[in-house]
Amino acid sequence: MNKIVRDHYPVENLPADLRQGLDDNMTVRVVIEVENEPAHDTLALPGSARTKPLTIEETLEMIRRYKAEGHPSVSAEEGVARIRELRDEWDD
Repeated sequence: MNKIVRDHYPVENLPADLRQGLDDNMTVRVVIEVENEPAHDTLALPGSARTKPLTIEETLEMIRRYKAEGHPSVSAEEGVARIRELRDEWDD
């Protein structure tokens, strides 16, 4: 959700309908939030939170995109070897 917050905002800078009942010398806290914001395409925003689990199609699409970026597949043995190598760096 997009949200804009301005603390100590001068009342004199507010539109006339928002200044009603306020002294122009005061400051206020202004909070602006988007109402009924449409759902985001979380596949287009890596790292964003999802409200529901991925479908099979979404999962396969994410794997396809990941591989298209040039990330090679790694065998289980190669993955274990890499982890052990990183772990062993700290033992020296």
